[in-house]
Amino acid sequence: MTSPHRSTDGRSRGGRPARISRQEILAAARHLIESQGVAHLTMRQLAAAIGTTPMAIYYHVKNKDELLLLLLDDYASSVQAPVLPDDPRERLFITACFMHDVLAECPWIVEILTAEDLLAASALWIVENILDSAIRCGLTPEQAVHAYRSIWYYAAGEILVRAASVSRRAEMDKPVYRDELFTQLDAERLPRLAALTDRWTDLTSRDTFRSGLDALVTGLLVMHGAGAAAQLSAETSP
Repeated sequence: MTSPHRSTDGRSRGGRPARISRQEILAAARHLIESQGVAHLTMRQLAAAIGTTPMAIYYHVKNKDELLLLLLDDYASSVQAPVLPDDPRERLFITACFMHDVLAECPWIVEILTAEDLLAASALWIVENILDSAIRCGLTPEQAVHAYRSIWYYAAGEILVRAASVSRRAEMDKPVYRDELFTQLDAERLPRLAALTDRWTDLTSRDTFRSGLDALVTGLLVMHGAGAAAQLSAETSP
């Protein structure tokens, strides 16, 4: 809907370009992304949604990447960091859970971040805390980076899969194909799946992120523990 003081071409009734704020641009861009997806966000669409011209938007942002960066930082700055414990293992776990929970509220942010190009500078404290916690648990810096990447892949994958599943089911007015397929499984060829047919949807829709993360963190620390301890011993020996 256009402003009562603007025409459909983005000019005020007096013929001047419509005045828009950066926050107005960000709000409209976020609405477009949430309704249509990141790939469908264009300056032309954004201008039409606000009731202005693309040139008026370019006055505030030079391109789509800068707009996405502003959206990332705007969201990251709006969330309150948790109080973190001193124990490094617990701090690593809580920080990773916080990262997951914040991003799960806006799956489109994960879509942007998985390209591994754009990221919010104001959210780098999360990565710093995970790396520092892992190193304090005995991992080398290289192993800490591997641990962070493993946690990030797990969190991002869980968020994207769950969001896509919810969206798909919301669009369907009938059971999804997987549900129909599972009612026709050959019990002799796929005995395990066939035995779980009636429970599969319930079991796979449960939120198991925290238990999975706990197992992942434990496994990473155990897997890297011997190597980290050996390197620490070598570095501290005379």
